[in-house]
Amino acid sequence: QVQLVESGGGLVQPGGSLRLSCAASGISFSRYIMNWYRQAPGNQRELVAAISSAGNTNYADAVKGRFTISRDNAKNTVSLQMNSLKPEDTAVYYCNAHSALYLDRWGQGTLVTVSS
Repeated sequence: QVQLVESGGGLVQPGGSLRLSCAASGISFSRYIMNWYRQAPGNQRELVAAISSAGNTNYADAVKGRFTISRDNAKNTVSLQMNSLKPEDTAVYYCNAHSALYLDRWGQGTLVTVSS
């Protein structure tokens, strides 16, 4: 059974930090590009950060310099370190596993709220 399970969301003040984690099971993890998406109320889901199996990364302009994506292929995990958080970062964050050969997989999401 394929599972992507996110953790680490919560309430944080502006300027604070959070670290999201996603544990994958039931997939050949190293064959997938791993992504973090987010969806704020009333907005479309948007790509925040991506990391290839080799560790190449890409970021949305809105989070460059503040967020860092990383993965551990031995542990089947992907993380998103979020620093200097802003109220506009408030959203549900989703872990996504993407491959051209297999179906995309999604986690259930974890809520991040940035507020004073």
